[in-house]
Amino acid sequence: MTHEAVEPGTGRPAKVTVTPAVWGSVPPRNPDFTGREDLLEELHRRLLRDRGAAVVPQSLYGLGGVGKTSLAVQYLYRWMTEYDVVWWISAEQTAQISASLAELAPHLGVPAGPDVASTVGSTLEALRFGRPYSNWLLVLDNAESPEEIRPFLPTGGPGTVLITSRNPHWTGIARPLEVDVFTRAESKSLLRGRSSGVGDADADRLAEALGDLPLAIEQAAAWHAETGMPVDEYLGLLAEKRVHLLRETALAPGRQPVTAAWNISLDRLESEHPAAYRLLQICSLYAPGPIPRALFKSPPGTALAPELDPVLGDPIRLGQVIREIGRFSLARVDPHGSSLQMHRLVQAVVSSRMSEQERAVMLRAGHLLLAANDPNDPDNLEHWGLYGSLHPHVLVSDAVASDEHRVRNLVVNEVVYLLRWGDYASCLELARAAHQAWSRTLGEDHPQALQVARWLGFLHFNMGRYQEAAQLNAAVLETYRRALGPEAQDTIDALGNVAIDHRARGDFNEALSLSESVHQQYLRLLGPEDPETLRAAHNLGVSLRLVGDFTRARGLDRETWQGFTTIYGQDHVSSLRTWIGYVVDVRELGQYSAALTYHREATERIRTALGRNNPMCLAGLRLLATTLRKAGESGEALAVAEQARADLIARYGDLHPESLAAALELSVQLRCAGRLQPALTLGMETWHLYEQTYGRSHPHTLSSAVSLAVALRSMGNPAAARRVDTLALRGFVTALGETHPSTLACRTNLAGDHYTLGDTATALDLDTETLRRSREVLDDDHPSTLACAANLAMDLRALGRTEEADILRTDTKERLGRKLGRSHPAFVQAADQEHRADQDIDPMPL
Repeated sequence: MTHEAVEPGTGRPAKVTVTPAVWGSVPPRNPDFTGREDLLEELHRRLLRDRGAAVVPQSLYGLGGVGKTSLAVQYLYRWMTEYDVVWWISAEQTAQISASLAELAPHLGVPAGPDVASTVGSTLEALRFGRPYSNWLLVLDNAESPEEIRPFLPTGGPGTVLITSRNPHWTGIARPLEVDVFTRAESKSLLRGRSSGVGDADADRLAEALGDLPLAIEQAAAWHAETGMPVDEYLGLLAEKRVHLLRETALAPGRQPVTAAWNISLDRLESEHPAAYRLLQICSLYAPGPIPRALFKSPPGTALAPELDPVLGDPIRLGQVIREIGRFSLARVDPHGSSLQMHRLVQAVVSSRMSEQERAVMLRAGHLLLAANDPNDPDNLEHWGLYGSLHPHVLVSDAVASDEHRVRNLVVNEVVYLLRWGDYASCLELARAAHQAWSRTLGEDHPQALQVARWLGFLHFNMGRYQEAAQLNAAVLETYRRALGPEAQDTIDALGNVAIDHRARGDFNEALSLSESVHQQYLRLLGPEDPETLRAAHNLGVSLRLVGDFTRARGLDRETWQGFTTIYGQDHVSSLRTWIGYVVDVRELGQYSAALTYHREATERIRTALGRNNPMCLAGLRLLATTLRKAGESGEALAVAEQARADLIARYGDLHPESLAAALELSVQLRCAGRLQPALTLGMETWHLYEQTYGRSHPHTLSSAVSLAVALRSMGNPAAARRVDTLALRGFVTALGETHPSTLACRTNLAGDHYTLGDTATALDLDTETLRRSREVLDDDHPSTLACAANLAMDLRALGRTEEADILRTDTKERLGRKLGRSHPAFVQAADQEHRADQDIDPMPL
């Protein structure tokens, strides 16, 4: 397909008439486009001026209905030959932007995963670097919030971005260009061009009555072309159909409300094509973006509206109905009939015509249509695209207010999808709205109110809002116990959420006790192979890791992962999550090389299945940095740690729990790389943030304090390090006991503080006892045990016990060589006899 281009400012045909290499989702050209020459030339001049420089978007702004979108479409067709890539994005919702950018990905050679969010970052990166096309143009149509679209702008790239918006406030993000109503000459030209029977004077009267608003002029022209109604009669109808909605069109005093023009067409559609009118009413209650035709399928065994029910079951009649809607310019219909899109002004007019009773009927129908498209499986990656497309309509139609069980079930599934996808802000908005509405209308003890409350509590936990999570989860558990009894499945599930809250408080032993109880109850109730039992087993594995029982956690996690893969396959969310837990178990048992092999494979599989921006992938990358460091791959470990922290902060901010863990890991990596001052600065900041998030005595806060102490000693302040380690050790003993691996690691570092301060005797006492306990808790050849043994050899040598020191050092070196390899930094450090081994405590995921 080719289109003739016009050279700017000449009116002559351009020499090249080929379409861009990539031409995506651009609306059809309007054959009746009129005027706007000055605006088109100014827009082209601006975009041409910016080409090749850092991207500074241009924004076309103006009142609804002034033709911003039509102007952008006309620009694209007129100057299409000047671009290699032209991509149109409906920007009403951020989810739509993400989906469109993911759709662009394969055209740029960017691998696309099943998760809409997974490829957005890579697509923007390809645009920024101009790979494989540097001459590109993105159009973001109907953008509302500058701040919401800022993350989707390929800043610094060689191409150009055009934004259309009703919002004039784009300063700092884009250069604004106002689009006003038609000039009178343009209005008359369009009216007379569409209808040969309209004279100049009649066109002037129509334009005056319609306020020169392009969308209203176009609709009136379409009406006259279809009906041939005399202008006097049409103006009389306009006078009768006044409504007092949409005053934001800001028409001059005395002009007829432009909404009357649509009312004329709507009256005729209602009388002659009632099914089309009903469908239009439903669409007016949805989001303004494109509505897929596939959404209009009849819910099984449910009547929606007498006029509409026969149509929804007949594809041919449905196509005819959609064509009738497009015939009077009441919605933009895709050329292939696969979707339709209503202008927000037309939506408002249609909505204003409905009585309260009629609105209730149409809302029910619209909600049931959405629910009929629910696959009822939000954990399945294959359905995430569908849930993403339903989400804006669920929000705009206020589906949480529906009194239909299946619609509320869709809302819950959307909450789960958003949680799994990692869009916590949207998830929180929907979950809160549902919980508040259903608690008020159905009662707090209604099953669906409790169901969404459970997911809301889990969301709070994932966002690091631990107090809110604990309060809500405790209330839900109490309600279930009162309503269903202690042994009901819902009660058991709620108890599992409370166990998670104990982890957040740092009470790992109580969390383990509750996790054990939940798992045992599910074993009795459902058996070992049921998915709910496996989820309880996964949570038990988490609790086992937190109390330091890595051996039992490894065995349980292996069985759980095998169970999930048998049911769902390896790429299911549950399978991948447990696999990562198993990898961490292997690592913490000192099998660093094997753990790294597993971890690389798991990270790649998660990235492929879920996308690089999914929360599981981001957390897995942070954990991979730790595994790389422990396996001796220091250079790669630092790079991965930097990437993990940057990615997590970009998505969730620096206060999110995973962002804190990534910052702690990066501070350790910086210290290991010899960048002591940045390590100390970041370590101090991270410790303060941990304290604010979890409290001073939480084991994770104590872990960050231990790493900070190592940095202090490395910077020449062993006295400060000793103070920090002494307090941390007391906290670990109180919270976790004398023999927890974190307690032992802290004792190892405290001994190092004493050694550096010249108190070798105390260091010897600490190392001797720590080595004995480490051999019992871990094993003789665990790297942490061997690190303590190497330090003890230094204590002995410093105290003149050379023979004992040499024997212990030789044995330790041999064990380290066998365990880690002779090139591992731990072996090299043990061989030089000058540097003590420090222990860093890596907070286990909660």
